[in-house]
Amino acid sequence: MDHLIKILLICGDYWHPGQIPIDGIAPLSKNEFKFDIISNAKEFLPDMLKEYSVVLLCKMDEVSQDDKTPWKTEFIQNAFAGYVENGGGLVVVHSGTVAGENTEKLDRLIGCKFAGHPNASPVTVSPIKKHPITEGVEIFCEIDEHYSIDIIAGDADVLLASYSPAQGEKNKYKEDPYHNCPEAIHAAGYARTQGKGRICVLTPGHNLAVWHNPQFQKLLSNAIKWCAN
Repeated sequence: MDHLIKILLICGDYWHPGQIPIDGIAPLSKNEFKFDIISNAKEFLPDMLKEYSVVLLCKMDEVSQDDKTPWKTEFIQNAFAGYVENGGGLVVVHSGTVAGENTEKLDRLIGCKFAGHPNASPVTVSPIKKHPITEGVEIFCEIDEHYSIDIIAGDADVLLASYSPAQGEKNKYKEDPYHNCPEAIHAAGYARTQGKGRICVLTPGHNLAVWHNPQFQKLLSNAIKWCAN
């Protein structure tokens, strides 16, 4: 068991049930990874970080699916920064990119902020650069939320692009016109470093079908291994 990469999955918020990434990592748990899971941030203690090679962050600044209280305090943000700077790996998937009201330090560490998404639609994800994270990964398409992100890290090495077709005027969020979108291409994943640590951001992952797509499984596996260094 000593050869397994230990990963802490932190997941679950109002818009993103933790069960999706929990079920999504299940196929990987059978291989060279060992996951521990926290879906209620009240159970998270920064001292836990030293036990893991990688943290898989799939959670907004909400304690749990049923509790919207912020949990990314300044103390916790400093702990994540110290963890990465001292050699820890951080893989941020989908809702982990969503900034809170007071998460500036963590946002800078992650290197981006969520900007918006249209209604769920077919999203095509394509590797655009050779890198250990994209090795063996082919183009794939699943119904997903097509995330747009504002990249704030100057060293972000963009590895993947995503495409979604125009949405037209059909909109389940009548009060929210930003969901009516033209066709779009966005950065879907990048890598960066901070101190001795490595960070990978992947924007797909709202729906379980994405997580179980063999290409996303390969992508996530590569990202974890690269961040584990």
